Amino acid sequence: SRLSILIVRHLKRLERVILGYLEVSDGPKEEARLAILETLQCTIEHAWPRMPCRLPVLLKALLRLLWDVHTERGPTPEPVRAALLHRATQCLILLDRCSQGRVKVLLQGVRSSCEQSRLGECLRKVQES
Repeated sequence: SRLSILIVRHLKRLERVILGYLEVSDGPKEEARLAILETLQCTIEHAWPRMPCRLPVLLKALLRLLWDVHTERGPTPEPVRAALLHRATQCLILLDRCSQGRVKVLLQGVRSSCEQSRLGECLRKVQES
């Protein structure tokens, strides 16, 4: 938040860090993933003019995270799963806004294949935002 738009100077390195944290579960509390989703949200809010070119990589990572959280049956408590799904959905909504609706277009086929699940609910929220 302090860097504001100056975060653009560090986007390349920050993107690698964000992607690394999103890929790996860090235990039942998922503190690192929740914190990195908050960081991603803040980054999108401040560096929104630079996000459309990073859309393919970030969209893929967020969808993979949603799928992993949805399908994983590990020791992660339900409130933590819900928080991860919510924050990832918020990031997708922000990405859609700064890319002028491209996320909605890209998600149209994906949403129809998982209509009845919690994952489908997250994608529905993005489509309706």
